[in-house]
Amino acid sequence: MHRKGCENLKEDLIASIVALEWEMFQNVNNVGGRAACQDNFETFSVMRSSQATAWSEAALASYLEDLTDAQENGRNLLTEKYARMMEFTAPLEYARIQHQLPPVEQETRLLIDRITKIHLAWEEEISINFPYIRRRGRPASSSDDTSYLTSIETYLRGEFATYSTRTLALYYQNALEQKAVNINGAQVVLAATMQQYGFNSLAAANEAMKKRFSSHLAARQ
Repeated sequence: MHRKGCENLKEDLIASIVALEWEMFQNVNNVGGRAACQDNFETFSVMRSSQATAWSEAALASYLEDLTDAQENGRNLLTEKYARMMEFTAPLEYARIQHQLPPVEQETRLLIDRITKIHLAWEEEISINFPYIRRRGRPASSSDDTSYLTSIETYLRGEFATYSTRTLALYYQNALEQKAVNINGAQVVLAATMQQYGFNSLAAANEAMKKRFSSHLAARQ
């Protein structure tokens, strides 16, 4: 297949995934009522499409199948994702709803651990190279979770637990291939995100955020 054809296939897969995820996101029931982010498709699309840029086509196709199968079986993977996060952010509440979630197989748990370890190493690199971008985002470790703030680790673990073992295996393979050639998959996602917000590089975004931070600091003095 020609390169352009491959690019179109990946774009089509991402568009289909974002559309299905958005539909599920609309049906996530929050304790305090509908969240403002559920009415913000633009931000949702930026975040979810950027994340998918780092995936292989095989992993994307497999995840799209996960979403389609879930929809056909009356499951909402985004509802499940946020519920899974509660294992770390609200363990008592999670204990009360855990029985409503599909069990996670041991093979799946092992893959989640391995992928999360790679991601956290990538995030550490980002913190060193682009500290002002990182300070505006989530904390890295689940040890920093609160009832109001969810870490990257907890978010990843919650989301990965909704993937099929097949999808996770393809995701892990892709992450290993990236790691082998010194590609930081999390940085690929961050670069795609910053590009959609108008920055032509992570260095430019980091510098802009550094200036904003300095200005904010000066204003407080």
